[in-house]
Amino acid sequence: MAGELTLSPILSDALVILGAAGIVIPVFARFRITPIIGFILIGVLVGPYGLGSLVERIPWLTHITIDDPEVLVPFADFGIVLLLFAIGLELSFNRLWQMRRLVFGLGALELLIIGSSLAAFLGLTGMLGWTAAIALGFALAFSSTAIVLPISGTRTPVGRAALSMLLFEDIMIVPIIFILGALAPAAQNDGWGGLAETLWQGGLVIAVLLVAGRFALPRLFSQAARTKSPELFLAASLLVVIGASLATALVGLSPIVGALIAGLLIAETEYHTEVEMIMEPFKGLALGVFLITIGMSIDLMAISADITSIALAVVGVLVFKAFVTGVLLRLMGARRSTATETGVMMASPSETTLIVLAAATAAMVVDFETAQFWQTVTAIGLTVTPLLAKLGRIIARRVDGAPELPDEDDNEDRTIIVGCGRVGRLVADMLRTHGQPHVLLDSDPDLIERAQRDGYRAVFGDAGRGDSLTRLGVETAPAVVLTMDEPVLAQRLVAKLRSTYPDLLIVARARDTDHAAALYRAGASHAVPETLESSLQLSEAVLVDIGIAMGPVIASIHAKRDEFREQLEREGGLTEKPKLRTTNAEA
Repeated sequence: MAGELTLSPILSDALVILGAAGIVIPVFARFRITPIIGFILIGVLVGPYGLGSLVERIPWLTHITIDDPEVLVPFADFGIVLLLFAIGLELSFNRLWQMRRLVFGLGALELLIIGSSLAAFLGLTGMLGWTAAIALGFALAFSSTAIVLPISGTRTPVGRAALSMLLFEDIMIVPIIFILGALAPAAQNDGWGGLAETLWQGGLVIAVLLVAGRFALPRLFSQAARTKSPELFLAASLLVVIGASLATALVGLSPIVGALIAGLLIAETEYHTEVEMIMEPFKGLALGVFLITIGMSIDLMAISADITSIALAVVGVLVFKAFVTGVLLRLMGARRSTATETGVMMASPSETTLIVLAAATAAMVVDFETAQFWQTVTAIGLTVTPLLAKLGRIIARRVDGAPELPDEDDNEDRTIIVGCGRVGRLVADMLRTHGQPHVLLDSDPDLIERAQRDGYRAVFGDAGRGDSLTRLGVETAPAVVLTMDEPVLAQRLVAKLRSTYPDLLIVARARDTDHAAALYRAGASHAVPETLESSLQLSEAVLVDIGIAMGPVIASIHAKRDEFREQLEREGGLTEKPKLRTTNAEA
């Protein structure tokens, strides 16, 4: 019939995914549960082993199920690519160089010790032949980049430790897959030659990306910015990440290597904040697709038929990996809390485990039944990763004293000071002088410990995660004061707080007037440029000490501050003149 609308399978699957996102994100946010678990459970429900198995008997279920999970694989892969791109945006070559000891020291030790130990166990117990044991041991040694990093972040001690190990694992994907090909029963001796060819070609492509990116990317994004078109800026961002990923994939390297390099290159430009903000929704949705595909691979009937063996395998892998990772971190000088939380969170296998198992099966190194069993173990491990992260935080607080707030203060409205450094302590001192309840929040356990030892009320937590501020009662707090010297994080946090709590007083530390203007645009109540205030105080001191009367000096300081207010209003596109200080002494 003319005009009749036919719903294609791809469009039907897209509606299922978008509907799942619309349900999962708000419902799980309402109960303060990570959406990661929700997306995996949706995958179990709508997949071929869930409601999809009933389609033949109940045909209308085809509209709320996904018939062919393989169709979603490219989108899931794209989600992981965008995740590594986002990680690159948060890093920089400078920071990556500072992490080299962790990446190539801790990361290499973790993968080698866990992989070889699991291989030895599987081989010595006679469960598998040695070739299959090596393949499976190193497959299980990988941890999930796609799930762990969104939970841990990259700026906390736990996040930095996890990132270093995950980066090394991502680098080692290609060599391990090539080695499996060389170990295959039908393999010729060209396996090692293929690895060498891939490595030199990959090195050449990476060098070209680094050199070309330094010159081309600032010009590309400058042209996109001049058009003032968000669509063009998005197109340029997608062009860079997809182009870099394809370049590394064409020579046999993992596409996530190209994505990471693209992110690192853009992080060196002044456009990285805009790129990060514009790519965030796509990254989140694509990762949701990846998590749904993980859920669709879980066959509840198969699990129930072999529940004892699967449970023992899952628990054995989780406990062993958590123990080894925690011990390695302690030996490298990490605090007990950091080692414990990181070890538990990194314990589950990875999406990369599934890739390595598929390669090992294709090379006839691991038989199909064995691969299917361990794919189920991996899927369960991925599902419980958010629960492991929560368990790790609970255990970490017990072993290393990142205490909760005393019970008697639970109902007290207090000012929340984010940042436990010099500036945060000074703000706390002033609030204490005037008898105002307050608490310091920081993600660095060392700063927390020193602050507590010096008598400050300080608790461990990452302000970037909503639950930390909620636990401290942000909805009833008189004010939130952001004192950390991290401009991008401060701007992001201001925008998030303002959208969630429209009436909250938000006072933020700014590096300079440009940063202050950005904070005001994001929703800050007051932004205090530290360079401006220190310059004005220096000027006041020198003028008074060389003999100028106090009255004219104070008047000139007020005039200069008012001049900067007008500059902020003009350059920041603000609707009214902002305050640069929060004291009542200023007119």
